[in-house]
Amino acid sequence: MYVKSPGASGPGAFPCGHSSHEDREEPPMHDHRKLGRELGLFDTDPLMGAGLPYWLPDGAAVRHALEEYIRETERRAGYRHVYSPVLGKRELYEISGHWSHYSEDMFPPMDLGAEQVVLRPSLCPHHALIYRSRAHSYRELPLRMAELGGMYRSELSGVLGGLTRVRAIHLNDAHIFCTLEQAAEEARAALDLIGAAYAALGIRPARYRLSLPGAGGKYVADPGMWERAAALLTEVLDASGVPYESVEGEAAFYGPKIDVQIADAAGREATLSTVQVDFHQPERFDLHYVGPDGAKHRPVMVHRSIIGSMERAVAHLIELHGGAFPAWLAPVQLAVVPLTDAEVGRAAELVERAVAEGLRAELAGPEQGSLGARIRAARLVPYQAVIGAREAASGEVALRLRDGRRPNALAAAELLRRIGALVAARSLQLWEHEGELTIS
Repeated sequence: MYVKSPGASGPGAFPCGHSSHEDREEPPMHDHRKLGRELGLFDTDPLMGAGLPYWLPDGAAVRHALEEYIRETERRAGYRHVYSPVLGKRELYEISGHWSHYSEDMFPPMDLGAEQVVLRPSLCPHHALIYRSRAHSYRELPLRMAELGGMYRSELSGVLGGLTRVRAIHLNDAHIFCTLEQAAEEARAALDLIGAAYAALGIRPARYRLSLPGAGGKYVADPGMWERAAALLTEVLDASGVPYESVEGEAAFYGPKIDVQIADAAGREATLSTVQVDFHQPERFDLHYVGPDGAKHRPVMVHRSIIGSMERAVAHLIELHGGAFPAWLAPVQLAVVPLTDAEVGRAAELVERAVAEGLRAELAGPEQGSLGARIRAARLVPYQAVIGAREAASGEVALRLRDGRRPNALAAAELLRRIGALVAARSLQLWEHEGELTIS
């Protein structure tokens, strides 16, 4: 439960065209590093090291809810989930091209007898090996492989900050192995998933960017490959109707990409989501499928990340909402507040029922202070259920919404049903029945 109150007051804005009583034209300025620590979401320790934050229980609850949403969204979209190790032999990254094009951002190799292993800087080589481990027919394609996996980047200390730039990254990653004819549709579908996720999270993209190669030896030397991949992504962007701009020097070393940019209240941009087309790694790993003609054909590899890393996504959500997360993401969704010791038993029963129905609920009993102090401590919790002598006798609950509005008193079962429905729908609204609300 939230037990500390940040200096700034009030919830954040809800962009993407979603209306809410909590909307603001100009979102307040929040620093996720300060607010995340004040709210007990995450922290760091010098003995763990710079760029290696740990998640406290409330922060872990936000992250877990986000991960559940992503896995469910991917499952419904036809993705199959895998797990792969965070270590790989140096040879793996020599084959993928990471060692020659990206080794400056990788941790040094570790000697294990006669072999060298490295902490992986990306998941795609592992997924290429998983694909290669079985024979595939064209009838299986597109094959959509997803993982919420760890990877590591050797970031310099000077660029590290909170959750936005870290050395241990947990990426919402996926790779689609498909035919050339299927690639554009798969990339377009990935953009649709990104749009749906942003709507559920209240995120407004700052801009879409077609990231192309620039000068220098950072990129794989294959002009034909780059032209085909860039043309395909341009087709996808044009068909989607979103405005975008082309920027040289921002591509991955193996191919161009669509970057979905976000911005904080100060206008600082970062990449959150990506869609990439890769002709390079299928060739390097000699990937193939058997076509209708019985011959071997090379698949296209579409890389996509709906919300990027858990770290950067949560950092943006902290700043966007000021800690007042949408109810489905909130660390504590329901705070049950008995007026006196006499109502603690009824309140504890309601908490137990709420938890059994899948809600994150906590008891804020009199031992935690006066009624006003407990209400203030829970001010970022979406729902506060107050139980006095009258409510304990009637079985009803006096509900207070985070924004100060009060629905009519409801029976406990109906209250939990309505909150549960809003949470299950991942709604940005706190209440659906506006006619039942009064302003306190």
